[in-house]
Amino acid sequence: MLLLDLTLPSAEANLALDEALLEQAEASGRPQECLRLWEPAGPLVVIGRSSLAEQEVDEAACRRRGAPIFRRTSGGAAIVAAPGCLMYAVVLSLELRPQLRSIDEAHRFVLGKLVEAIRPLAPEVERRGTSDLAMGDRKFSGNSLRVKREHLLYHGTLLYDFPLELIETCLRTPPRQPEYRARRSHLDFVTNLPVGAAALRRAIVGAWAADEPLENWPRQLTERLVAEKYSEREWNYRR
Repeated sequence: MLLLDLTLPSAEANLALDEALLEQAEASGRPQECLRLWEPAGPLVVIGRSSLAEQEVDEAACRRRGAPIFRRTSGGAAIVAAPGCLMYAVVLSLELRPQLRSIDEAHRFVLGKLVEAIRPLAPEVERRGTSDLAMGDRKFSGNSLRVKREHLLYHGTLLYDFPLELIETCLRTPPRQPEYRARRSHLDFVTNLPVGAAALRRAIVGAWAADEPLENWPRQLTERLVAEKYSEREWNYRR
């Protein structure tokens, strides 16, 4: 699998690059799979494709904490990212892996890979709910996906040295909660993996056997998506 370990200078560009990798794979006319890793330079909030910012985010608190709000191309609820949160994205071929056309199977497959990667470092890790990873009953990873005709994008967060109070400050109580959350507050529900950044990166890369650098990543498409979408209030705050 191809590997792109790349953090771009702006939050907009980093979000756009995930989508650009999916679109590049779709346009290639052949199966193309890659793993991307990145980590934010500062705090940001990212809401799901169909989310409403005012329902899920405390916008005034985000302004005070310098956390801009963006919308991603995949579904799910709002997340907060910042240094100490490793972001990953994997683009997978539906031609090579036709079983992933089932959303439940896509969650099972990708999260199973992540559990396999992280358990040697943190044995309590398991999948919880639809698309969470947790240690016991405390979540450290939220994930979502976008499916196209021939490829899917699956991406998410891995908290390892994250200021957890940011989640309590910036996010409202989510409109949908997994049963295992049991109506707990953000601070009572989330946790950090007891794993360093370098070890976590090595584990994820190894699980996907991502040993070939992606040299020709979609620079121009990323720039276009930033200009036309991710930097536009109409996209980030649409109703």
